[in-house]
Amino acid sequence: MRTNTIIDSPYGPLTLVAQDGALAGIYMDRQRHLPPQESFGEPDPAAFGPVIDQLTRYFAGELRHFDLPMSLQGTDFQRSVWELLLEIPYGETATYGELAQRLGNPSAARAVGLANGKNPISIIVPCHRVIGSTGNLTGYGGGLAKKRQLLDFERGRDQLTAW
Repeated sequence: MRTNTIIDSPYGPLTLVAQDGALAGIYMDRQRHLPPQESFGEPDPAAFGPVIDQLTRYFAGELRHFDLPMSLQGTDFQRSVWELLLEIPYGETATYGELAQRLGNPSAARAVGLANGKNPISIIVPCHRVIGSTGNLTGYGGGLAKKRQLLDFERGRDQLTAW
């Protein structure tokens, strides 16, 4: 059973989706690879208290590690990439090539990038912490401006507007 709610954030509205009590999605407004809205289930804001609390603390600069039950749904390869994203420390970055090497397949940087782009739980599964091999920011489902803002915030260079 899927449920959803929409909350405000420094990035605009975030759609939270849960499946059987576990977080299954956080989607930004006009996000690339946004699933059809009818797949989000019934509205139920009461189901998202811990998620909202932890996101509030994150955006206030008080939380660096999320502790929530998640339901990451994708291929085995996608899930392996998303699990690696969870290992990138707050305020730090990794390249697509580094993640491919950690997976034991150094030539899979492009596939890592594709999997990264389909991450269903933005912010909490920190796909924004992955950059190009030259150190440049590359694609982000929520847009490069939001990726830069998240990275600057985590590095202490920018304060997010209270929400």
